[in-house]
Amino acid sequence: MKFRDDRKGVESAMPDTQNHEARRHPESEHFDHQAASDGIISVETTHWAGAALKGPHFDLFPDGQPQIEPQVSKGDKGTTLSAGALSATIHPDQHTFDIRFHSTDGSKALTSLLGRSVGLAYNPAPSNPMQTGDMRDFRHYIFTQTTLGIGESVHGLGERFGAFNKVGQSISLWNADGGTSSDQAYKNVSFWLSSRGYGIFIDTPGKVELEIGSERCSRVQTSVQGQRLKWYIIYGPTPKDVLRRYSVLTGKPSTVPSWSFGLWLSTSFTTNYDEATVNSFLEGMKERDTQVDVFHYDCFWMKAFTWTDFVFDSERFPDPKAQISRLKESGLVKKVCVWINPYIAQHGAAFKMAAEKGYLLKRKNGDVWQWDLWQAGMGLVDFTNPDAVKWYVDCLNGLFDQGVDCIKTDFGERVPTLDVEWFDKSVDAHKMHNYYAFIYNKVVYEALQARYGTSEAVLFARSACAGTQRFPLVWGGDCESTPEAMAESVRGGLGLGLCGYAFWSNDIGGFEGYPAPWIYKRWVAFGLLCSHSRLHGSSSYRVPWTIDNDDRSEEGCSRTLAKWTALKTRLMPYLYAQSAKAVENGWPLSLRAMCLEFPEDQTSWYLDRQFMIGDSLLAAPVFEESGEVEFYLPKGKWTSFFTNQIREGPGWFKEKHGFGSMPLYVRENTILVLGKPGIKGAVYDYAEDVEICLYQVHDGANAKLVDNQGNALGTLKIGSDGKLEGKELLGGSWTTSDNGRKVEESYLKTIQWL
Repeated sequence: MKFRDDRKGVESAMPDTQNHEARRHPESEHFDHQAASDGIISVETTHWAGAALKGPHFDLFPDGQPQIEPQVSKGDKGTTLSAGALSATIHPDQHTFDIRFHSTDGSKALTSLLGRSVGLAYNPAPSNPMQTGDMRDFRHYIFTQTTLGIGESVHGLGERFGAFNKVGQSISLWNADGGTSSDQAYKNVSFWLSSRGYGIFIDTPGKVELEIGSERCSRVQTSVQGQRLKWYIIYGPTPKDVLRRYSVLTGKPSTVPSWSFGLWLSTSFTTNYDEATVNSFLEGMKERDTQVDVFHYDCFWMKAFTWTDFVFDSERFPDPKAQISRLKESGLVKKVCVWINPYIAQHGAAFKMAAEKGYLLKRKNGDVWQWDLWQAGMGLVDFTNPDAVKWYVDCLNGLFDQGVDCIKTDFGERVPTLDVEWFDKSVDAHKMHNYYAFIYNKVVYEALQARYGTSEAVLFARSACAGTQRFPLVWGGDCESTPEAMAESVRGGLGLGLCGYAFWSNDIGGFEGYPAPWIYKRWVAFGLLCSHSRLHGSSSYRVPWTIDNDDRSEEGCSRTLAKWTALKTRLMPYLYAQSAKAVENGWPLSLRAMCLEFPEDQTSWYLDRQFMIGDSLLAAPVFEESGEVEFYLPKGKWTSFFTNQIREGPGWFKEKHGFGSMPLYVRENTILVLGKPGIKGAVYDYAEDVEICLYQVHDGANAKLVDNQGNALGTLKIGSDGKLEGKELLGGSWTTSDNGRKVEESYLKTIQWL
C-alpha cells in the first residue's frame, strides 16, 4: 500500500555545501510511503517524475516479499501508515512538513523528516528557471535529512576503516581501491544502523553522499544525483531484529562449507613460485604441526601481465591438474583456490577473442574500453552481456576441471563511468560503478554452486555493495603490516558485519610490508578468531618460519600459529552451529560488534577494538608489543577461556598476554562444545569425542549441534534439575567439564591481570 503526500513549497533554501552549490524550493516534489514488509516502510521523494528510471536496480526480497497488511488510520496526531511493528505518522496540518517514524505500539520514537529536510539542488546554480530547460550543463541532486537524536550513534555503511561511530563524518559511498588507511572503501553498502533501534537502507547503487551529523549536527543528510531518492526505514527494536529484517530485504548470507573455516595459506601477491615452492610451504607447515585446509594460488599462477586469461603458467606449472591432484592426495591440503579478477589484459590469451565477441566493455565510439592502470591495455568484462557471462563461466569451468575448488574474486572497484557504453543499454554507467561488484561476484559464485552444490560454493571477494552478502565470503583488502592497520581491519570487519555480512576475513600479518614477529603473532591470534583465516602478503611470504628465522620455541611464530590453528579447530562444533544461526538471521559470525549482543549497554556502541564470536565468546586482540591490552566486559559473569578465572562486568579490565593467548572470555550460561584435542583440519565429527564445557549454566542453557555438512543433529540443554540433556546425540568418548573447560596450567604463567 502506498501513501502519497504531495506538499508544495514547504522547504526553505539551505546553505551551500561542497556538493550542493544551490538549494531551491521544491515546487513539485511528492513523497510516496509504502509498507514493504513487517517493520519496513519505504520512503521515496521525486522531483521530475518523467525522468527515466535506469538500472541497475538492487535485487530486493530475493527470496520473495513477505505478505503485509498495512493499516492507515487518522487521529489527532495525523495520518498514520503502519507496516506491522513500524509506523509513519504525517502531521495533520497541510502546511507543516512533519513525518514521524515510530514503533506501532508507541513505545519508541525513531527518527523524523521535519521542515527544511527535503529538497533539491543544481550544480552550477542556475540564475533563472528558464536555464533548466536544457539540463546538459547542470547536475541535479535530491536530498533528505532525517533527524539524529541526542546521543544517537550511527554504524555500518560497509567496510569502513575510520571511526566506528559515523556521527560527525562525511561519507561517499563509492567503491575504490584505497587500502585500509583512508576513508575510501572497497565495500560501500548503502545501509546504516542506528543505536535507537532502526536502520536505513538507501535504494540506489549509484554514488550516495552522506553528511552524518556533520553539515547539521542533528541530522543525517542523504543526497544522490538524479530526480528520485528512495530509502527504506527498518525497525528493530533490537539491532539483531533490524539486521534480520534487512537480510529479508536484500538477501540472507549463504551457507559456507565447514572446510572453509580451516586455515588458508597463500603464495602472496607478487611473489614468484612453482610446484616446488608450494610443496615446501605445505610440507613446512605440516612439519611445524599446522594443518592447512585450503591452499591459494595468487596471481602468478598465470604469466605476468596476462591477468586474467585463466591459463596456468606452463613453465612453472606444466601439468596443473596433476599437481593439484597430488596435493590433495598427499593430505597436505583439502581444497585449492585461485586468484582471478574481471580485468582482461591485452597480452593474455583471452583478450583478442573477448574483444572480437563483444564480451568487454566498450567506449561510446565502439572501441573496447581500455586503460593502462594496473596493467597495460586492460579491458573489463561486460557482465551485462549474457554471452560474456557464459564465456566467463566456461573459463571458470576449465579451472574446476583442473581441480580448483574455490575462487578469490579480487578487484572489481575500478569501474569507469565516463565515455562507456554497456551491452545492456538500459543501465546507467554511474550506477554500474558500485553495482559491478554484485554481478561480478554473483556470476562466479553461481558457477561454483552449479559445479559443486548450493552449500559448497566459496568466494574470497574484495569488492562489495548491498546484496553481495549472498555470495560469501569477503576479506578486508590491502592493510599494512602495522598494529594500526590491524586495528583498522577490526573496525572494517565490525562495520561490514553490521551490514548483514556473516563471514569476513583479512590478511594475517598485514598485506603491505614485512611484519615484525610480534605483529605477526598478534595478528595470527586475531585472524584465527575471525570466521575465516588466511595467511597472505604482498611481496613477501607469510609462512611463519620466514618471519622469525624459524624460531621453534613456544613463543615463536611457528608454535604460535600451530596453537591458534588448533584452537580454532577445536572451536568448530561451536563455530559451525553459530554460522547456521548467522546465516538464518543475517548476523555476523565474527567479527560481531558488541552492540548486537548488548544494545542496552551504551558503552557497547563505541567498542571498536574487540568483538563477539557468535553469541557466547568475546575476543579482544592485543595491539601492543608489550602484550598489554585493555577491554570491556558487559554486565554478567565472564570466564577466561584460557584459565577459567571469572571476571564480573560491567567494567574495563587490563591484562598482559604471551603470544599463545589474548582476552577470550565465555559468556555466562553457555554450553560450549569443543572438538577433541589434537585433531587436524576443520572437518571432522562435531559430536564425537567432544568436550562439553559448562559456564555458569542454569535451566534453559542450550547449544545446537550440527554435523560437518551443517545438518542439525539436535540440542544439548540444561534441564530443570540442572543436569545436561541430549547426551544421546554424542558419540565416542565425550566428556563434561562443569566449571569451564579443562585448561593448561601453563597459561597461568603467561597471563597477568593488571
